Amino acid sequence: MAKGRVIQYRQIADKIEARVTSGEFQAGRLLPSESKLSEEYGVSRVTIRRSLEALRELHLVDSRQGYGWFVAADPVQQSLGKLRTIEDQIERQGTKSERRILEFGFADAPARAREVLGVDRVLLLERLNLADGVPFAHVTVWCPEHFARELSRADVERSTLYDLLPEHPASAVQIIDAEAVTDADAKLLAIPKDSPVLVCERISKDLAGNNVLLSRHVFPSHLTEFVVELPHVPTSVAPSGLRLVESGE
Repeated sequence: MAKGRVIQYRQIADKIEARVTSGEFQAGRLLPSESKLSEEYGVSRVTIRRSLEALRELHLVDSRQGYGWFVAADPVQQSLGKLRTIEDQIERQGTKSERRILEFGFADAPARAREVLGVDRVLLLERLNLADGVPFAHVTVWCPEHFARELSRADVERSTLYDLLPEHPASAVQIIDAEAVTDADAKLLAIPKDSPVLVCERISKDLAGNNVLLSRHVFPSHLTEFVVELPHVPTSVAPSGLRLVESGE
């Protein structure tokens, strides 16, 4: 490689690093595309890629298929062994949790909520969860109307439904799938169209085993990891509470 080109990519790497360390590019945030950086700095995409690769060696940036380059961040680890809220999972990692309510109101239950909850009317709660200011999850929750009649928008802005319900959910069934993000979720989560996301459906139950909440969570796959501890149980291949589901069930 020519000496001039070596100096050039290192100079650009230094400039991008300065923008990361100054907070202009936040942890977990996507960087401008290689073509946009190429145009901004007036160099070839090959030079930009070499600069970014140098920063990846320093663990300042990373890349993933479908996302492009982003500022390196430790993904939030969500344990599948215990029933916890998103806020709790985020804060346990030392990250600031924030919630933005997108929709709150009572409505006719959609087909899936009617099937799971056995009711015709529900409280519909839609929110965006952020971790250190970065969109982390788009969450939609359906709760039977008779459980939520006394709740207000202000209530759900400051507390989770788990904390607000008369009886805390005691267990949940959660199904996790990998999908391509929808256009609407791509916009909310500030990620590229068609990039991979983790989609979770959670059915929360009370102590008697009755379904009390249905929720759908959409996570950018580069910001979250699901973790489960696998104890050695000679008669079982799965830990207590974890059910292996065949595709298509």
